[in-house]
Amino acid sequence: MAYNYDELYGTQPNALGAPTKAFVDFFAACKDERLRVLDIGCGQGRDAIFIARAGHHVVGVDLSPMGIRDLNAAATKEGLPIEGIVADISTYEPSGHFDVLLIDRTLHMLPDAPRLAALKRLIPCVVPGGWALIADERANMAGFKDVFESDTADWHIKTDKRGLLFLKRN
Repeated sequence: MAYNYDELYGTQPNALGAPTKAFVDFFAACKDERLRVLDIGCGQGRDAIFIARAGHHVVGVDLSPMGIRDLNAAATKEGLPIEGIVADISTYEPSGHFDVLLIDRTLHMLPDAPRLAALKRLIPCVVPGGWALIADERANMAGFKDVFESDTADWHIKTDKRGLLFLKRN
């Protein structure tokens, strides 16, 4: 872990602030659906908690045991359908399939080759008709698009602006 998130999470609740607005807007449009969401780099649950409160099942993955501890504690306290997993995203293999793969400002923490390899390993877990929602550094978006273009599944870009890349799998 390049930055010590365990230290941050150990001293500050909700250390990363409010959920990302673009994700809030996306899930607001899905209010009548019950989706299975994989949140990569979930930390303390900045996005996972609001998504679960909206009625979706979330699997959150993060390298920080303290972040997952806080996420699981919040889920238990509120009775939310969240499963927190401590894992390194550079080697993590998703179990099962998901309607949404959400990656909120996490991939940029990896060097170029492992970053793209992680994305390539994660996207097959998205079901046909599902989504990949990515917020990251603008400089990384071209590489991410290349990964989706080289995937055997048919992906269509729905949002590509200001560090956001939302794709739908046909």
